[in-house]
Amino acid sequence: QVQLVESGGGLVQAGGSLRLSCAASGRTDRPYTMGWFRQAPGKERVFVAAVSNGGITYYEFSVKGRFTISRDNPKNTVDLQMNSLKPEDTAVYYCAAVLGNCYGCYSRGRYDYWGQGTQVTVSS
Repeated sequence: QVQLVESGGGLVQAGGSLRLSCAASGRTDRPYTMGWFRQAPGKERVFVAAVSNGGITYYEFSVKGRFTISRDNPKNTVDLQMNSLKPEDTAVYYCAAVLGNCYGCYSRGRYDYWGQGTQVTVSS
């Protein structure tokens, strides 16, 4: 079992930045791909970014160049640096973990563990 806790959400103006962090605990000794998803009101939860245990990164097209995912394996954390934020980035952001490499890690159904989510609101 792995427990995930997100932090760092908040309210920011368009063009601003936020940094989300996800702390993992429990069976963190295994190689997980870590992902970030987001869910806007009335919409499905969708992929944002992921990073494999070896540091390979994957991004959804609309955030590429604006968001950066990174992980610190000794500290069991994964961060999402979000720059040039837009109102359409407003959502609850979730951290997730799946054992192994990123085979289909764009799909929320692949993930075994989820955090409780953190709200990000971008005002225009």
